[in-house]
Amino acid sequence: MPGSRSGTITIIGLGSLLSERSCRLTFPSLTNFRVGRLHGYRRVFAHSPSIFVQRGIANMETLQMASLSAEPCEDSSFAVTAFEVPDDDGLGMEAFREREEEFELSMVSFADPSGGGHGMLCEASTDKAYIERWGQARFDKLYTAFGITTCWDWPKDSGLRPCATYLRHCALAAEKLGPEAHASFLDETFLCDRVTTIRAYLEKHPEVMNELPPDSLAERYSG
Repeated sequence: MPGSRSGTITIIGLGSLLSERSCRLTFPSLTNFRVGRLHGYRRVFAHSPSIFVQRGIANMETLQMASLSAEPCEDSSFAVTAFEVPDDDGLGMEAFREREEEFELSMVSFADPSGGGHGMLCEASTDKAYIERWGQARFDKLYTAFGITTCWDWPKDSGLRPCATYLRHCALAAEKLGPEAHASFLDETFLCDRVTTIRAYLEKHPEVMNELPPDSLAERYSG
């Protein structure tokens, strides 16, 4: 699988991986952390990973349980991060695949100040594809057992909302990347309806930015 140079793979960050600190929890040896732009995709809060429920930061009653993914969308683009990770033995990618178990991991092109390249992206998937990859038993253990009826197949009018702790983390991380990346996160990131921007959502729900993570997750979800 191609990377930026021999023995490495480039990872593209769009949510938690906007935070270098969060990236290093999975990839302590990452290099060349930088801001880039992904064209031909839209960033959306449109699926509900089991991990938020397991960690106690999802609110299933209000449907504040969504995470971010990228989905193909012509003429759309948004700011991302990119970085290289060592992969001489494949173990780095195994850790990433487990961390991002619900996604389609796709190699896509992106732009950055040095001209860009190809990197691995967490792309939107479906419940069917998840079960085909991991098996029904894993889906039942991680989703059905927690009362989550779907990960990916939420209708646009479902009312699914971002997990508040996670949204706050991503917004803070984007702000640290600078004004352009922050504006991209606010204006080029959408709710499940694919219409409402995160800027509009936070203006309506400013309390989200006060949603502190529990102490056990403070390092992972503090921007």
